[in-house]
Amino acid sequence: MTVIRAALVQEAWTGDKESMIKVHEDRAREAKEQGAQVVCFQELFYGPYFCQVQDATYYEYAESIPGPTTERFQELARELEMVMVLPMYEQEQPGVLFNTAAVVDADGTYLGKYRKNHLPQVQGFWEKFYFRPGNLGYPVFDTAVGKVGVYICYDRHFPEGWRALGLNGAEIVFNPSATHRGLSAYLWKLEQPASAVANEYFIGAINRVGIEDLGENDFYGTSYFADPEGRFVGEAADDHAAELIVRDLDMDLLVEVRNRWQFYRDRRPDAYDELTRP
Repeated sequence: MTVIRAALVQEAWTGDKESMIKVHEDRAREAKEQGAQVVCFQELFYGPYFCQVQDATYYEYAESIPGPTTERFQELARELEMVMVLPMYEQEQPGVLFNTAAVVDADGTYLGKYRKNHLPQVQGFWEKFYFRPGNLGYPVFDTAVGKVGVYICYDRHFPEGWRALGLNGAEIVFNPSATHRGLSAYLWKLEQPASAVANEYFIGAINRVGIEDLGENDFYGTSYFADPEGRFVGEAADDHAAELIVRDLDMDLLVEVRNRWQFYRDRRPDAYDELTRP
């Protein structure tokens, strides 16, 4: 049996970038002590979820990727021999900003990044004020723990990207998020397990916790792993408290499920042209 021990980190905003980074460094070390081989942090992990307001002051949180925070965690990944998924605010150049996740391999190598493709613009989630839509497609990264993909928060409502990641070979897809009780809580334990089934891979769903100074959004945590049969791998995390969850993912289940349900074989892309029309 091939088992990957994977970790998710859900945290509350500490009040400043440096202390938030330090909390996540400590969580990564804690995950390593529990035997984790890969860890993913929450959406925009080193800052508040500033999209609750529209304020250009928060452009200051953006940095290049790779850049200082990526390089800091490359060193930690190398030390811990752990794959890391780092959701951050990216500045490609002044005025060109993205909601991005960097992927670092267990030897500290920077493998690349995913840029969030679908951006909400509704009350409390003013993301089009801060980000451009992603332009890198749906990359899958060949890591020490297998083929890893990333899909960020609001992306999860769009099945096309989940499928694109599967077609590109993903075995584990991480969905770092910042989502609150009043909007999408009824979807949280529905969409990702269903997508894991439809696309026959593991999904790690990560959410932050707490109410931040910028608004009334009550982020409800409840991070979890779903397997390719749509089952939770262990219990979901707490809905109020910061928490590290570490779970064993049986990668042999991917082969078993894909041999049982030939979803990729039985696709009909020749019949799907209408799906790509505006």
